[in-house]
Amino acid sequence: MRTAQQILADSAVIAVVGASRDPGKAAHSVPLQMQRYGWRIIPVNPTVDELFGEKAYPSLADIPHPVDLVDVFRPARDAVDVARQAVAIGAPAVWLQLGIVSAEARRIAEEAGIDYVEDRCLIVERAAGGLTRLG
Repeated sequence: MRTAQQILADSAVIAVVGASRDPGKAAHSVPLQMQRYGWRIIPVNPTVDELFGEKAYPSLADIPHPVDLVDVFRPARDAVDVARQAVAIGAPAVWLQLGIVSAEARRIAEEAGIDYVEDRCLIVERAAGGLTRLG
């Protein structure tokens, strides 16, 4: 299993399940900040067509290209289904944002042999590791 910072360093494309159009929510500000540091953010939200200048998709299965990391801004009860979807699309890692914990999602990821992080924030880990995809 890679560490949280190794996962970020190895990832270029992050699918964000539950990405929000509301600038007051972490599900908007966190992906936007990651995008500013050079990661490609693919929003997964069935209620919007576009976010962060990228086409939004209703589900992970609808994304027509590979993603390196599935980041989850959904309640823990939804994380189980998201983990199953991430495994189904061949994503190498699942990341549950700060405050989201799911033993079942962890089990699904571990049984599939993919990296799993929970209760951690992308931007905190990015900053702690001084990580960027720019330049």
